[in-house]
Amino acid sequence: MSFSEWSLFGQSHFIGGQNYIRALTDSNFLFAMRNTIYYGLVTVPGQMIIAMIVAVLLDRELKGRLIYRALYFLPVITSWVVVSFIFKYLFNQQGLLNYILHDLLHLIPGNISWLTNSGTALFSIMVVGIWKGIGWTMVIYLGGLASISRELYEAAKVDGANGWQQFWRITLPLLRPTITFVLIMLVIGSFNVFISVYIMTGGGPLGQTEVALTYMYRYAFDYLELGYGAAIAYILAIIIFIVSIIQYKFLRIPTEY
Repeated sequence: MSFSEWSLFGQSHFIGGQNYIRALTDSNFLFAMRNTIYYGLVTVPGQMIIAMIVAVLLDRELKGRLIYRALYFLPVITSWVVVSFIFKYLFNQQGLLNYILHDLLHLIPGNISWLTNSGTALFSIMVVGIWKGIGWTMVIYLGGLASISRELYEAAKVDGANGWQQFWRITLPLLRPTITFVLIMLVIGSFNVFISVYIMTGGGPLGQTEVALTYMYRYAFDYLELGYGAAIAYILAIIIFIVSIIQYKFLRIPTEY
């Protein structure tokens, strides 16, 4: 299909690599890819850092920690569609966020159109991505933390290591395989961002929040250029595969004590 001018109703024609050439020279598609990369550069570190802090805190003997874990994991099992509609309301010009920032705290001079302003729309979608993914990343980290022997921390305490030194010298090195797995999965997920963009902004305003999958969807199902849409999908798949292999190769360093 990606090598064809594909038609739902008529005769499809083989056109070789023209769809791929078109995609790689399409400034709008390249802009959508840029937005996808920006989304990943913000949401992946954001999820990993915040989830690490939460996981370390909830790994301790804390009263009610099972409840806290459940609350942090709740966004993960909530539908992306539901979450996107909720945040679309929160970020609305007359929504709850503006009410808190403007009417209650007086931190902004007036209501902001978060999702229709080119300077804040993509950032708003990034916030949703980070919030939605913290719980999943936290659970993976908790699994990695559970595999680290407590004897190592006991020995470190005897040697006079403080909490930060234990985290830096024991926790992080021994979590490297877990961190590698999380990083690869989150990068793949960031390239696949779609529902939040499609529901919250539809790629607007004026295409400023368009990402690779919304661009592919638009051409494949709105314009019925299925061959072009398929070519975009394969380009994205190839990029994800290459990035994943590079990450795995350079981060696969075993650490043992």
